[in-house]
Amino acid sequence: MLKEKLKDKIPKEILDKIPRSFDIIGNKEKAVAIIDWNEIYDRYKNEIAKAIMELNKNVKSVLFKKTPRKGNLRLYEFEIIGDKNTEVIHKEYGYFLKLDPTKVYFSPRESTERQRIASKVRENEKILYLFSGIAPFAFAIFKKIKDVRIYCIEINKYAIKYAEENKKINKVENRLFNILCDVRYLNLKEKFDRILVTLPISTENFLIKALEFAKENTVIHYYNWGKEDNLFEKALNDIEEATKLLNFNYEILEKIKVLPYAPKIYKVRIDFRVF
Repeated sequence: MLKEKLKDKIPKEILDKIPRSFDIIGNKEKAVAIIDWNEIYDRYKNEIAKAIMELNKNVKSVLFKKTPRKGNLRLYEFEIIGDKNTEVIHKEYGYFLKLDPTKVYFSPRESTERQRIASKVRENEKILYLFSGIAPFAFAIFKKIKDVRIYCIEINKYAIKYAEENKKINKVENRLFNILCDVRYLNLKEKFDRILVTLPISTENFLIKALEFAKENTVIHYYNWGKEDNLFEKALNDIEEATKLLNFNYEILEKIKVLPYAPKIYKVRIDFRVF
């Protein structure tokens, strides 16, 4: 639909380079659109942004990704066209997430994955959520399970701020604990029933850390990247090495291809239980 609207305004050879889809974050009153940038169509970015906002009346800003995720906080650098106030409240599956995508990372494409994880949680669990950002997995869980405690660990101070606001919006103040901390230096006396290791980049370095907080029968959800010809090889090797180092036995519970990331590369998840 976007390309159809632009076909009389942009040369066809450039129009073909514009992504077919883009993310919209927000609600029916106010949202932002996020689209990949390409120098080939840079001179037409205003036309592209205008077309997106005309097609989606709730979109007040269009954010062009100028770089891959980078830096210690793994954020995109954006060029913004439209309203420079890019803070929104995003709704999915009945819970609300306040955020500014220029300050925190959030992917609306993982809403189904958050539901998959939430469906696995049981009452009375104590959960450790590493690299939690604005804590979307936590609110997906709370929507389904009331009697659960979740400890969210995040290094981005803006993400922690939004997670604190979101726990008030979603009325879970006494069940969610946000901790501003580099995961590498996390020091807790607690042991957990379930651990989420949600950052799929260099997570082999953090899996060993996660296992420090495991106990008998802890379930771990471990995310990583996988190549198409052998999706789970690297993640399985990471699990084997980390559990051996900490003297855990383990069993694989599930292997999931979550989302495409790049040509022939996918985000994957392996669930395993230690004993």
